[in-house]
Amino acid sequence: MNAAPADQIRLLDVQALDVRLQQLAHKRKSLPEHAEIESLTKDLTQLRDLLVAAQTEESDTAREQTKAEQDVDQVRQRAARDQQRLDSGAITSPKDLENLQREIASLAKRQGDLEDVVLEVMERRESAQERVAELTERVGSVQAKIDDATGRRDTAFEEIDGEVASVTKEREVIAAAVPADLLKLYDKLRQQQGGVGAARLLQRTCQGCRQELSITDINDIRKATPDMVVRCENCSRILVRTGESGL
Repeated sequence: MNAAPADQIRLLDVQALDVRLQQLAHKRKSLPEHAEIESLTKDLTQLRDLLVAAQTEESDTAREQTKAEQDVDQVRQRAARDQQRLDSGAITSPKDLENLQREIASLAKRQGDLEDVVLEVMERRESAQERVAELTERVGSVQAKIDDATGRRDTAFEEIDGEVASVTKEREVIAAAVPADLLKLYDKLRQQQGGVGAARLLQRTCQGCRQELSITDINDIRKATPDMVVRCENCSRILVRTGESGL
């Protein structure tokens, strides 16, 4: 393949822009905010699970407290009715009076026991409410950190994407001036050789694979006409000759 020396040198400009695009893609992918957001999101998921559990516990204890208070109220009402019967003087039988007094005493003990239950449930509910409040605050704090990291990431995205657009446009302009067959070969080699399809020959060394060419290869290149497209025998990349090639 033949191509004007100027077109071959222009290929180095295309390569430099492609390298820059690779760097920008890597930079976009490896922004520190990605790991930060991922870590914080895991924390947020765990905290939300804990919050749901705490809210469920608070809800359960609220129902339990309501039931316990209803039980106390029922015992209190029954004791009040018995006391009213006792105070009315309607019961004259000593045995009936004794039984009623015994029941009132039993209800008083039952009421005391149930009130203790209410207090215990209230303490558990208060603890659950405190846990809900604490976890709600922590969830909000982590979410704020995620929002901040996301904002920083998106700002970096805008800057990187802006440069990508600029570099891409510049590449299109320069690539349009490179012969189609030479550009096709370059793109093919670039895909095969880790993003580098053309390299400068500098002081008899291929800047693509960093290997010094043998005397035989150097002599072959010396014999090649300036418009001949030469390749590195080590890595097969296009070798672009300049005044610093050491030929």
